[in-house]
Amino acid sequence: MIDKLNIVKQRFDEVSDLIIQPDIIADQKRYIQLNKEYKDLKELVDKRDLYLEFQDNITEAQEIISVGDDAEMLEMAKLQLEEAKTGMTSLEEEIKFLLIPKDPEDGKDVVMEIRAGTGGDEASIFAGDLFRMYTKYCESKGWKTNVLDLSEGTSGGFKEIQFEVSGEEVYGTLKFEAGVHRVQRVPQTETQGRVHTSAATVMVLPEAEEFDVQIDPKDVRIDYFCSSGPGGQSVNTTYSAVRLTHVPTGLVAQCQDEKSQHKNKDKAFKVLRSRLYDLELAKRQEADAAKRNSQVSSGDRSAKIRTYNYPQGRVTDHRIGLTLYDLQNIINGDIQKIIDELRLVENTEKLKESSEIL
Repeated sequence: MIDKLNIVKQRFDEVSDLIIQPDIIADQKRYIQLNKEYKDLKELVDKRDLYLEFQDNITEAQEIISVGDDAEMLEMAKLQLEEAKTGMTSLEEEIKFLLIPKDPEDGKDVVMEIRAGTGGDEASIFAGDLFRMYTKYCESKGWKTNVLDLSEGTSGGFKEIQFEVSGEEVYGTLKFEAGVHRVQRVPQTETQGRVHTSAATVMVLPEAEEFDVQIDPKDVRIDYFCSSGPGGQSVNTTYSAVRLTHVPTGLVAQCQDEKSQHKNKDKAFKVLRSRLYDLELAKRQEADAAKRNSQVSSGDRSAKIRTYNYPQGRVTDHRIGLTLYDLQNIINGDIQKIIDELRLVENTEKLKESSEIL
């Protein structure tokens, strides 16, 4: 393991030198990539320093024990040896996971889409509940959210809502939320008290930079229209809303959140770039999933991933068979435990694949 960490240290020193070079600073794409690599490597280098410290403590304690001419020193050395060995065992497990090759997409910001599925008005209300859950979770992480486009439901919630999330390791965290979410509860509109099942689909698109996806303007049809509010009524009389259609793929992106046509156009292009990027990423993930038989990143965007059962106060993630009786806290944004469990499963799978490098 120390040999692997020494290679990491060598690369860290190289990157440290590179990111202060003027030609690198001038190349935005390269500079961003190297800064990200620097941060990832620094975490491992810090662990390496701690690993070496444990090694030194073990060596020192063993030397004192081998002499053994002072009872008090001997007792302290035995204690030091035990603490260092325990610490090193725990640290080795951490390092193994950190040495797993990282998905380059994980550090990206995201565009999230929540769409009401089966269940009529109740599905729209549930889509609104999911949006609230994610915004509260993002707030707890110190991430920023910004609504790009929405279509309100007739009885509350949303038929569809798109929003961007920016912060630290956003895609690497929220990618596990993509799929079909199902709710089982008595709808507000139900007079007989019967439990209904409704659904909403969540999409998590890694936000693509301009240098990630090149869009030929000739391939995009641009339509301008008036922004609309609930029930389709016009909320302004200027053609500020923008709809983009990427002709080769048929992908559509629109934005009507801003009063400025120019700002809506910029945001719509951001969504379109992310959709195109996600299209390629989905193909790659599908190939990876087939190879790995992964439980948590199958590439199947239509798979039912989670059920929120209100009568039992239960949330079940079907991919890993995790059931938590903590629905109220979860629907109020406390989804970290679920994400941690999903990440653990994915990392364990990756660790099996990369075990030959350790």
